[in-house]
Amino acid sequence: MFAAIIGVTMYITYLAAKRTKTAADFYAAGGGISGLQNGWAIAGDYLSAASFLGIAGLISLYGYDGFMYSVGWLVAYITVLLVIAEPCRNIGKYTMADILAFRNDPKTVRTFMAISTITVSTFYLTAQMVGGGVLVKTLIGIDYEISVMTVGVLMLAYVVFGGMVATTYVQIIKAVLLVIASLLMVALVWSQYGFSLPGFLDAAVADPNVQGRVAAMLGDASKNMTATELGQRFLEPGLLFKNPIDQVSLGMALVLGTAGLPHILMRFFTVPTAQAARKSVIWAMAIIGGFYVLTLFLGLGAAMKVGPSNITAIDKGGNMAAPLLAQYLGGGADSMLGNLMLAFVAAVAFATIVAVVAGLVLAAASAMSHDLWVGVIKGDKATSDEEVRAARICSVLVGILAIIIGILAQGQNVAHLVALAFAVAASANLPVILLTLYWKKCNTAGVVAGLVVGTVTAIGLVMVSPNMTYPKAIKAAAQKIIDAAPARIAKLESDLAAATEPAAREKFAKAIAGAKKDVAGSQATLKKFEGQTTSLVGLEKPLFELRNPGLISIPAGFLAVILFSLLTTDRRALATWDELYVRSNTGLGRAATAKH
Repeated sequence: MFAAIIGVTMYITYLAAKRTKTAADFYAAGGGISGLQNGWAIAGDYLSAASFLGIAGLISLYGYDGFMYSVGWLVAYITVLLVIAEPCRNIGKYTMADILAFRNDPKTVRTFMAISTITVSTFYLTAQMVGGGVLVKTLIGIDYEISVMTVGVLMLAYVVFGGMVATTYVQIIKAVLLVIASLLMVALVWSQYGFSLPGFLDAAVADPNVQGRVAAMLGDASKNMTATELGQRFLEPGLLFKNPIDQVSLGMALVLGTAGLPHILMRFFTVPTAQAARKSVIWAMAIIGGFYVLTLFLGLGAAMKVGPSNITAIDKGGNMAAPLLAQYLGGGADSMLGNLMLAFVAAVAFATIVAVVAGLVLAAASAMSHDLWVGVIKGDKATSDEEVRAARICSVLVGILAIIIGILAQGQNVAHLVALAFAVAASANLPVILLTLYWKKCNTAGVVAGLVVGTVTAIGLVMVSPNMTYPKAIKAAAQKIIDAAPARIAKLESDLAAATEPAAREKFAKAIAGAKKDVAGSQATLKKFEGQTTSLVGLEKPLFELRNPGLISIPAGFLAVILFSLLTTDRRALATWDELYVRSNTGLGRAATAKH
């Protein structure tokens, strides 16, 4: 399965390499991608390992709260459609910095925007590389380091030889495969409940695996709850995000962060018209929205059929929930069909990671070559051949950096890096893009201040937030699970003894085995963090209680742009406003790039 998908995508790269001759081909596929194709490519770029593996895993472990990521990322595209897609396509050429450079001091804003682009891409990239390494290591059995290098080499082949053309078609194929795999799994899970949503949710509430998971998370608070109340609690908010303000902050980052992600905005430079840019967003919303609805069935299906304890036994973050569900639906670990389905879903997940990493590397390399080398160092005086050569060299540099970071991050909790990427995108990138496009008084000083304040605030708050690892809290939680286990196992054994139907007995037996695995895992955690008391920045507990800094850092980014723009005067920004306004709304003048 892995070899087949890699073979197809490498053949596409070979064909794309013949078409990639100019800078426009490398960065933007020559502007020849249709709205439908770009919609599928955006879906392929956006539906990362965090979407397929991560959200299914979160729902399988935390129920309702995990599904909030699906809702946030879907709603995000309304922002992109209404305020970003068309103006970006009309103003920009290859990168986000092109949009800012139209009105502001080109060298200054290109430098700061390139740094922001590389920062966001690196955070996102690290999480994908680690995810790919863990996936390949778990399924094929090769060393983690070799797994990461495999992901890196494949990704580099797509980008260096095929540029945006190869990356686009690889993302389209990957998105189609992902949707097919998800539809197949959902059909197999949901059909067992007559395709009835109430029946499916009732089964989740009554499932012993789900009830056991909630009991383990609530600890003492679960003692006076009935089995049905425990199951119902899984479908209610508060298991992952206990603070409602935390959900608001997360929602702000997810909804607004998408509109500031470099690798997503780059896709709007690949279409020939503004109408195609809008069409591509509508297609992307339909595909992504449909997929995110499916994650509900994938996550809850994995919780019931595989069991949270079995999922966390392989990966504590739950990232193997979807592949394990596929194996179960095919007949289990001992069946040919089960392992075939596991291989197919895992290969699709691998293609997902490689395609997204390719898009991120292309975004970071474009910032380095087009913005820093051509725009700042060469003063926009580079030939197309020189720019393509520089872009390929930068792609190799970024790819090597990604491989090194991926290897160094082995075993680390990188989940917060995706949240951090969205937080920086929402707090730094979105304010400067939005206000440059829609506010006449926005200028270079405001843009620089917004990028610096938004980035520093978002990163700083995450470093002192609950996202970081706090050994004392982790050890206390593990001890609580160990202390509560005897009563929990005794109750399950009592239920097993009273059960008469084979299916019920099998479920209770699985729940008991899961509870014992939880104890073993907690004991391993205590041993792992033995002697450790503080986080990476030397804190015993978080200073900032929200998991996502969006509620603070996003307003801070907007405020910085507004204040510094009002405190300074920039004649260039004011003089070019009318031209930007007309061009952003009509696209007039885009074909012949104006020299200012």
